[in-house]
Amino acid sequence: MANNTSQHNLGTAANLLGFCLFVITSLHISDKIESKLINQLTAIIAIVLTISCIFSFISIRSKKDKIEEKLETIANYLFLTSLIGILIIILLITFNLIN
Repeated sequence: MANNTSQHNLGTAANLLGFCLFVITSLHISDKIESKLINQLTAIIAIVLTISCIFSFISIRSKKDKIEEKLETIANYLFLTSLIGILIIILLITFNLIN
């Protein structure tokens, strides 16, 4: 692979992971009991993003092209899953579906 930066989602996944950790910390500091669902969903998304970052990082460090592609594909699917999770949280908040 000629371009070793554009096909990896490590930077974006790491930024979203930081955002998720910020949301979790904010909910704990504000002691919002009613936002327990958001807290749990955000924690799950943070775990998925962390795993995506790990796969993407290992992919970057891999010397074999086939393994690199396979690991990055896994990282991309995990990243997409986390984006869908973030969308679900946004919809829950927007439509006041949580008490």
